This record gives sequence, C-alpha cells and structure tokens, in this order.
Amino acid sequence: MDWLQSLLWDPSSVAHIVLLYAFVVAAGVYLGKIKIFGVSLGVTFVLFAGILMGHFGFTADTHILHFIREFGLILFVFCIGLQVGPSFFSSFKKGGMTLNLLAVGIVVLNIAVALGLYYLWNGRVELPMMVGILYGAVTNTPGLGAANEALNQLHYTGPQIALGYACAYPLGVVGIIGSIIAIRYIFRVNMAKEEESLKIQSGDSHHKPHMMSLEVRNESISGKTLIEIKNFLGRKFVCSRIRHDGHVSIPDHETVFNIGDQLFIVCSEEDAPAIVVFIGKEVELDWEKQDLPMVSRRILVTKPEINGKTLGSMHFRSMYGVNVTRINRSGMDLFADPNLILQVGDRVMVVGQQDAVERVAGVLGNQLKRLDTPNIVTIFVGIFLGILLGSLPIAFPGMPTPLKLGLAGGPLVVAILIGRFGHKLHLVTYTTMSANLMLREIGIVLFLASVGIDAGANFVQTVVEGEGLLYVGSGFLITVIPLLIIGTIARLYYKVNYFTLMGLIAGSNTDPPALAYANQTTSGDAPAVGYSTVYPLSMFLRILTGQMILLAMM
Repeated sequence: MDWLQSLLWDPSSVAHIVLLYAFVVAAGVYLGKIKIFGVSLGVTFVLFAGILMGHFGFTADTHILHFIREFGLILFVFCIGLQVGPSFFSSFKKGGMTLNLLAVGIVVLNIAVALGLYYLWNGRVELPMMVGILYGAVTNTPGLGAANEALNQLHYTGPQIALGYACAYPLGVVGIIGSIIAIRYIFRVNMAKEEESLKIQSGDSHHKPHMMSLEVRNESISGKTLIEIKNFLGRKFVCSRIRHDGHVSIPDHETVFNIGDQLFIVCSEEDAPAIVVFIGKEVELDWEKQDLPMVSRRILVTKPEINGKTLGSMHFRSMYGVNVTRINRSGMDLFADPNLILQVGDRVMVVGQQDAVERVAGVLGNQLKRLDTPNIVTIFVGIFLGILLGSLPIAFPGMPTPLKLGLAGGPLVVAILIGRFGHKLHLVTYTTMSANLMLREIGIVLFLASVGIDAGANFVQTVVEGEGLLYVGSGFLITVIPLLIIGTIARLYYKVNYFTLMGLIAGSNTDPPALAYANQTTSGDAPAVGYSTVYPLSMFLRILTGQMILLAMM
C-alpha cells in the first residue's frame, strides 16, 4: 500500500501534486456553479476547495506551489491584457472618460477605507493582511497575486494574506450586488424609464455604418465625378453601386454622376443626413434584382501579412474593381474608413462581381481554419517581455524600496500594448474568444488552487481563534462604502444611466457575478458596455495599487 500512501500524502510526488490539483479544481469549479439567492462564486470556489484540502494536510512542496501559483497568474493577466488591449486607450474617449474617472474614484475610496480601518483597529490587523482583505472585498484575484509578489520582494514571513482575502470575498460578492440594489431603491429608479433613456441615447451611434439608396437630384453635382463630390462635401462615404439608365455598375473615383442616377451609399450615421440633403433624396431600390450579377460577401482576414495594413493601402477599387463597405471586428460593424487598420480576424464586406470578389478573398485569406491555429509565438514573446518589464526596479521618491510591476503587472502592461499596437510589429494578436477564455480559466484556477492549498493549514485557526470576524466586517465596509458614495455622485451629479452604472460598479470591482446580475435586469447591453469601458483601467489600477501600498508603507 506504499503506492497509495505516496499518491495521497507525498508532497514531492508528481502524481500526488497532479491528483491534488485535479481534485481541487474539479470540485471547486463544480461547487462554484451552485447559486445561493441567485448568486454563485464561480471559479473562486476553487480557493475554498484548496483551503479545505490544505486544512486536512493534503499539500505539495512550497516551491512547487509557488511556481504553479505564479505561472497561473501570469497566464491569467496576460490573456486579460490581450483581450482588453484594443479597447484600453479608446475607453478614455467621450463618455468613457467620465465612467473611468468614477471607477478611479471607487478604487481610491476602497484604498482609503482600507487604510482608515487599518489605523482604526490600531494593530489588530497587520497591513499585509488588510491588503488581502481589500482584494477580497473588491473580488480582485490578480491584485492579490501582485500583492503576494510585492511581499516576496520585502521578504515577508507573516500570515498568508490569502486568509484575509478568503474571509472577505463571499461578502464582497454579496456587497457589490447589494449596493447595486440599494442604489436602485435609494434613488427610486424607474427601470422602464431608464430603458427608454438608453434607447434614445443609442440613437446617436455615429460610428456604425449606415446604408441607403439615393437618387441624384442636386443639379449642382450633375456632371461631377465621385472624387469631386467627396472633396466638396467633406464627408466620408462609400458609393458601392450606381444605376444609370437602368444599368448597374461599380463606380470608381472618376465616375460621373448625373440627374436621376441611383446610388447605394454606405456612411456613418452621423454623416447620413448631410449626404442625403447634398445628393438628392432617399429611395427604395432592390439592388439584388438589377441586371449586373454582383455579390456582397463577408471575407475573413486570415493572412498574417495583411495584419496592420490600412484599408486604403490595399487599393481594392483600383486593383480589383470591388468596394469595401464595412468591417466587422469582434461583433461590431465599423465604417470602411481608408485609414482603418486591418487585423487578422476582421470580416470585410466586399461588393463586386463574383470573380473579383473571389480574387479579393484570395488576397485576404478567407480560410477559417487558419484562425483555429493558436498564435503561440505572440503569447510567449509577450510573457517573456512582460517578465523582463516586471523585473525592472522603478525608484520613486519617498519609497524605501523600488517599485516593480512584478509577475502580474509586467505581463499585463505588455499584453495591453501588444493587444493595441502589436499589428505595427506584425505580431498576430488574434485569439478566438474560446481559446483566450480557456487559457484565462486555466491560469486563474491554478493560481486559486495554489493559494488555497498553501493557506489551508492555518485558515480555521485564523477564523475561529483569530480575527476572522473582524476580517469579514472590514471587508464588507471596504466593499459597500465606496460604491454607495460613487453611486450617489454618478446619479446626482453625472446623471449616469442606472444600467450603465451597474456595469460601472461591476467593472470597477472586476466582478463577473455582479455583471451577470445586471444583465438579467435589462434586455439591452448597457451593463456590458459600462463594464467593458472601465474594466481595463480598473484591473490595471487594482494590480498596481496594492503593491505600491505595501512597498511605500512597510
């Protein structure tokens, strides 16, 4: 029976370690699906499964636990960075600036409340443990990993801060959703009116492509070429088809417009009224029934050499006789601006004769199977650069120890930059959502399992004999107070729509259960938009601020 004893109890046995992680992850993920009052903890339950196994003595060598923990964290934050990179900088534009400022306010107030409680308890809770409670209260696991990394730099040997995290996390999830509900009743939000307000706001989507058929009625443009009309009007649009004397053709820049010509125009919704007034009037016309056998087809960009090229540089009209009317990227339709940068994974809407469209398909690739091949090089080049960046010491005045982005911050920053600017280095950053999610989930469950197993031996003693209830209460205050303050400011001063505010609250805490609750309350996507707008900056700040607190104050 020696083999069984080794399998179950030998912390240096590879078989034991794999068996332990497999059980902890499987049990944690399964139990995490159980809903209590409509709320589930998701993969975070892996942490509690790990704590349970660690409590009963099932563990692994410390250096192995640390390696798996850090590798899992690196995988998770890098995939997060790749996903949010393209939207990170654009999230600061227009209304996104207000939402991000409010999210920064939540992050700052979380820290302020945590430090206030640290001084209020007057030594009952150590600073590292309060940081662990802070990250449990805001349900941010990568921040916990970054804080652990900072403590390693400081050679910290005190209690595992994951104990504070585990105590605060459950009420953190409940507190976030509870704050959302409390704001609704405090301000007597009328859900129907908020829905109607959203519909009115969404009518101003001037980046979406708008398609229309126009008849030339303006005599001042009769006899003018397409390029002359574009230059004079000063608005961007694509004329993909023209019907002259009953014959349909694809216009080029030198095509002359005449009174009575019928045009198929694609433009932004913002420019549509001006174009209609300038050219003539809108008409109903079924272009599929016209005499020229033309097709419109979405072509998938799969060739790596196309990655990073602008639409205008491809010369589709002059070289192939086709027009590109719009681009679909990650489910969103974009107007075919000549300066738009093409990326692998884009779906390009092309209009032209069948043979010309086929030639363009060959140029762009249009082979779905290519997208199924993971771009491993980009991932590991990014991780390599991220580790180098995270290891660089950055000195700040007043800080006794130089700040390092660490194994969490470095890969996150590099991944965001690669996700946004990778095409300029001809790095293919496209990853299917399922592949990205798979890597993220593997990374986070490995991290949570390692933290739980490592902390399990002392967890019960801390909660029962130590300050466990104080940790729980502190976490709840850290969660609720900032959300109620910023929620009040957002509603009274900035007039933020309630559904958008729900997404803002969930995103600033990087909390998927709260987003899931918000999505159940509306038929629209406002919570998801609010969440995605503030998520990148919030995640970035959550990962860095804990390290800065520890390095500055210890």
